[in-house]
Amino acid sequence: MTTGTGPRRAPWFSSPDPSLDAEAQLFLFPHAGGTSLTYRMWAATVSSGIECRALQLPGRQERLDEPVFTRIEPLLAELQEALEAELDGRPYVVFGHSFGALLAYRLTVEIERNGGQGPELLGVSGWAPGLVASKELEGVADMTDQQILDRVAEFGLIPDEVPVSRDMLAAVMPSLRGDFVVAADYTEDGAAVSCPIAAYGGTSDPTLEPGALEAWAGLTPEFLGATEFPGDHFYLFEHALAVQNSLDRHLRRRLAARA
Repeated sequence: MTTGTGPRRAPWFSSPDPSLDAEAQLFLFPHAGGTSLTYRMWAATVSSGIECRALQLPGRQERLDEPVFTRIEPLLAELQEALEAELDGRPYVVFGHSFGALLAYRLTVEIERNGGQGPELLGVSGWAPGLVASKELEGVADMTDQQILDRVAEFGLIPDEVPVSRDMLAAVMPSLRGDFVVAADYTEDGAAVSCPIAAYGGTSDPTLEPGALEAWAGLTPEFLGATEFPGDHFYLFEHALAVQNSLDRHLRRRLAARA
């Protein structure tokens, strides 16, 4: 707990326009090396009945002085505590892209295992269990910065706008490396969730083998299908509104069925 004299701890989740009038919350998880700014425009375009809260992991922006995580279990434990502190009884959705999809999925598994309030819907984008690209990152901890950039670039796992100047590279590499080390620390165990899953991807995503997103069907009692949009691994930047509308439709059907 933060004391009155100690340093103020930066929040894990932030919202540019928090609203208790919104009927549901949407927790957003960015890609490896990404920040909460990845979803900076979502609050302006998502349904007015949904409050967006974007994840900011340690080691970036206002949390730059906090050490990055390199193991998935401690990260998930902290994430669960942080997310549950944001809940106020309203239904919520978790959505993640790429590394964020891995975190959103495993966080949902942990919340349900521990008897917490699970999400109404899990949205996953650009990642699925069993991807070859994920297995190729197992040696990332021992790679140089340039080897990491070269390797992940082969799989389209960093957006074109990632800065490449020496100063900016020094700023982004610790979080990028840390996220990939966490991803490499993940061991698949086929854990299922009880909530519906909706999957999304780009038709030209080099990390997604044909039919890869269908793997989610075996991890939920209600698979809402895989929707693909034109684009590569970062198709989401161009098709955010369509994904938002899809999540909103799924959520409203879910809530209506319970009414």
